[in-house]
Amino acid sequence: MKVLMLSTDENIFKEGSEVSSRILDYGKLVEELHVVVKSSQKISKIVGNVFLYSTNSFGLFYFKKAINISKKIVSQSGRWLITAQDPFETGLVGYLVKRKFNLTLQIQIHTDFLSPYFKKESIKNKIRVFIAKKIIKKADGIRVVSERIKISIIVNCKLKIENSAIAVLPIFIDTQKIKNSPISTDLHKKYPNKFIILMASRLTKEKNIGLAIKAMFEVVKTNSRALLLIVGHGPEFNNLKLQVTSYKLQDFVVFEDWSNDLSSYYKTADLFLLTSNYEGYGMTIIEASAAGLPVVMTDVGVSAGMVSAVGDYKEISRNIVNLIENPKNKESVLKNQESLLNTYKTKEDYLDQLKALWSSCLFS
Repeated sequence: MKVLMLSTDENIFKEGSEVSSRILDYGKLVEELHVVVKSSQKISKIVGNVFLYSTNSFGLFYFKKAINISKKIVSQSGRWLITAQDPFETGLVGYLVKRKFNLTLQIQIHTDFLSPYFKKESIKNKIRVFIAKKIIKKADGIRVVSERIKISIIVNCKLKIENSAIAVLPIFIDTQKIKNSPISTDLHKKYPNKFIILMASRLTKEKNIGLAIKAMFEVVKTNSRALLLIVGHGPEFNNLKLQVTSYKLQDFVVFEDWSNDLSSYYKTADLFLLTSNYEGYGMTIIEASAAGLPVVMTDVGVSAGMVSAVGDYKEISRNIVNLIENPKNKESVLKNQESLLNTYKTKEDYLDQLKALWSSCLFS
């Protein structure tokens, strides 16, 4: 089996990155793995049987370049499976190549694109939803990362393929590595006498970190020890800083640059907070749970811990205060999160499931 993968993640080219390591693992499952990446970089790499190609283009030029590269790849002999990272741009490219060469197409869905919040976010997202509803009907198989997305697709889309062809397979998270990792940064030494509320996220609109800041305004009225620590970067940074200033929360909200090793943060914080408008899965929720950190979150992705309605800052603040003032409740919250850690036992188990999924899609 040979696989053509269509991706938008430029970290694939970064040696040693999580996604780069993941792609190399995927290469071990097949005869050849060819990955076409939507990227402005002019770069290509070969690592063993894994071939990486940059489209060196964006916008409408991406489609032409990605299709041309893909056509050259699949014109080589062999039995090909196309797997597209999303049902949007890469999904459209995948479908056009599938139709040209009569190949098998798997669509991956990593975000809850049928959430009303996704569509409201931008005109581009409205167009993406329109494309996605068309593309997934043309797929031979669909891989989603959560039951929430599977149910959403079944309810909202009229598919020709069987429901059994919609497979739930999240990205692998090495929970044992998190559990066993040493503590290199103790947040309580860094921020003494504080109840540390951790967020780890890209600072983008869909993460709705402004909602967390609004909730903090309520929390600190009665709990002056509370500190919101936001670890991450992104286009919303300046807006969020202004919001902190406008609420006069400079002593209660701290920003730190993104860290590739968050285990110490998870292990020494007091609470993990996620306030997204939508999520496909929520890797940070799994990571926090593995580290024994109770979670307060909006009802998105693999919701667990203390769950609030999307956009409800008052309920979020009440849940935070509950854990600050009633520390004994931590154990029951963690109990609620335990089921998240049993998705698969090892990386090998996950890779076996992925290979089986590819094979069943190709040979069905």
